[in-house]
Amino acid sequence: MSSFEIEGQIIDIENEDIFAGRVSVVDNKIASLDRDSGVSSTNYIMPGFIDAHVHIESSMLVPSEFARLAVVHGTVATVSDPHEIGNVLGVSGVKYMLDNGEQVNFKFFFGAPSCVPATPFETAGASIGVDDIKELFEDSRIKYLAEMMNWPGVLQGDEAVAAKIAVAKSHNLPIDGHAPGLRGEDARQYAAAGISTDHECFTREEAEDKLACGMKIVIREGSAAKNFEALADLLHDHSDNIMFCSDDKHPDNLVEGHINLLAKRALTRGIDIFKVLRASCKNPVDHYNLPVGQLRAGDPADFIVVDNLDNLNVLQTYINGEMVAREGVTNIKSQPLQVINNFNIGRKHAEDFAMEIEGNSIKVMEALDGQLITNSLEYDSELIRNENQTNVAEDILKLSVVNRYEEERPALGYIKNFGIKTGAIASTVGHDSHNIIAVGVDNQSICEAVNLLVDCQGGVSAYTHSGQMVLPLPIAGLMSDQDGYLVAEKYSEIDQMAKAMGSTLASPFMTLSFMALLVIPALKLSDKGLFDGENFQFTSANY
Repeated sequence: MSSFEIEGQIIDIENEDIFAGRVSVVDNKIASLDRDSGVSSTNYIMPGFIDAHVHIESSMLVPSEFARLAVVHGTVATVSDPHEIGNVLGVSGVKYMLDNGEQVNFKFFFGAPSCVPATPFETAGASIGVDDIKELFEDSRIKYLAEMMNWPGVLQGDEAVAAKIAVAKSHNLPIDGHAPGLRGEDARQYAAAGISTDHECFTREEAEDKLACGMKIVIREGSAAKNFEALADLLHDHSDNIMFCSDDKHPDNLVEGHINLLAKRALTRGIDIFKVLRASCKNPVDHYNLPVGQLRAGDPADFIVVDNLDNLNVLQTYINGEMVAREGVTNIKSQPLQVINNFNIGRKHAEDFAMEIEGNSIKVMEALDGQLITNSLEYDSELIRNENQTNVAEDILKLSVVNRYEEERPALGYIKNFGIKTGAIASTVGHDSHNIIAVGVDNQSICEAVNLLVDCQGGVSAYTHSGQMVLPLPIAGLMSDQDGYLVAEKYSEIDQMAKAMGSTLASPFMTLSFMALLVIPALKLSDKGLFDGENFQFTSANY
């Protein structure tokens, strides 16, 4: 048990007060907060930051390694949706995350994945049905029903969707939303079904529409999707109903910062400090009923020390009274890891990626930097009637999704805005079913990039005729079994290789991973074919 005192300027978010004093910790809990005008320390003591929606798997780190990096930035807890590993390994994958997270002093709060598989239009490695949801909710570590991506099922009264929502309601637990672009009466019906949050808003108007429906808005700023600039000013008038999240955060970005960076950016916009801290520290605790301390007598001793209220530089992070980080150095130790996976295919051949081109025009997916949504474009098919079946000059590249759970012919399509001039990149992080997804300038390069991942049973790869690089992710093809800082370094290297190949995207691998996410419009590719995300049905690659 830990007992000590710490002095500084204490921030009381609830009462919007800052006062000089000391925090007394006894047996890992806050025993008292005592005002003392004689305290000389100018450091600030405040509740820790909370990521209100994150897929830990997207950091390529297991929870115990994620925690080691996150605490340095003052993060003490996450609201985590394990549906990535759920799509690969089902309930056993969710339990892997729960068990691994308990190995370290960090507060992970996992949800029960509501949509595994995310849609019936792709091949996943597992499914999580109503009975599985019931089983998961018997575990007290499960705190909510994770994002209900099947918003059409909610609106149409799908029986299985309704049953999962009913299970969550019977346990009096929150239900997370996922409804990009949903507005008006549809948004009202979605919220009325019991959906309480949404992290997919990409315009202020959409967010205000959902706030009016009674939903809380989670402002997302991750490695791929960046909605902070569009939504941050909502804090001026709606601070009680706003939270911050990363959703998906690659390891190199996690080394740089976490929720602390969003709080700092909000402050630079002139948003009141207490409104910012409500969103980043307090609202997730209230909404999800989390046992995370808020600097009150009797609370767990979860708090951070920062040097000023402009930059919020984190000097110390405490969880349950233990100092888990100090001045940029983590005190959490790496833990022994069990490797689990689901990968059942062999190497491919270049001819497997040849495409039959029909008609006078083709549909081309346009990736958008900083967004998960894509555009659907039309191009003359003569542009890709050549040996490579691509057009580097027009930046029309071939996209492929390869089923990794069973031997099937790769699905093929076209994509713009990756900018690659040579070779191919590939990944087994392919939301949400996590098949292999690859983009490249020719069939041979795509094949080589895919085979690098087949050989190591999952990871991210980059291939050119002059060199290759791979970052293995042996745990479910999603996470590394190595030290988090080393993984961040290796990821940074392969990210730089992809950019040296010509990609102008801020995060080419993260963007690639979302090109198979069918629940985000407008055009995506699953292992079963090209998909129209607006009409929620397959579509031809040709016009």
